[in-house]
Amino acid sequence: MNLTNELSTLIKGRRSANKFMTNVNLPDEELDDIFNLVKFAPSAFNLQHVHYLVIKDPAQNEKVYEATGKQYKVKTASASIIVLGNLEAYKDAARINEGLLTLGVINKQEYDMTVASVTDFYEGRGEAFKRDEAIRNASLSAMLFMLIAKEKGWDTCPMIGFDPETLCSSLNIPDHYVPAMLITIGKEDTSSQRPRGYRKPVREFVSYNSF
Repeated sequence: MNLTNELSTLIKGRRSANKFMTNVNLPDEELDDIFNLVKFAPSAFNLQHVHYLVIKDPAQNEKVYEATGKQYKVKTASASIIVLGNLEAYKDAARINEGLLTLGVINKQEYDMTVASVTDFYEGRGEAFKRDEAIRNASLSAMLFMLIAKEKGWDTCPMIGFDPETLCSSLNIPDHYVPAMLITIGKEDTSSQRPRGYRKPVREFVSYNSF
């Protein structure tokens, strides 16, 4: 099987798991392997807005369970992963570009201009834009996370059915992070898996040149 076919199979094989096998351990080392690939996800200005909060401790996961209205998939998953977007990611522009300056890829003038332009870009567009950017970039990373997890034999389910205020307060999430989504991960219990839902034909969701 060539790489193109492998990717196509992976994409088609990823499903949102609504039920997981219980008591399946997901080692931290396995998650680290996933995250070491996830870090190559695209992000605006390479700011890497995303932060993943991995919840495996039963007491902590109970808080997630409550915040989701007691959804069963949270209770049975090997881990609950909160995907957060950093509203202040642009403030890392100096640190993130410092390596390029040290290596001589950019000079001091280019470095200063980059930091200033990124800062102006975000601060000039206001709080709503910062929030959109945080969620947008975190979501790009989250999709890659789910595909890599599937490639490594793990099933996932992206979730938006939770109370963000309850989630943030109960887990002490800093105010400058916004939850983009919650991902449950584990080994899917396929005993009652439904057929895949309807997928629109291409011409129903794609337009060329004009709407």
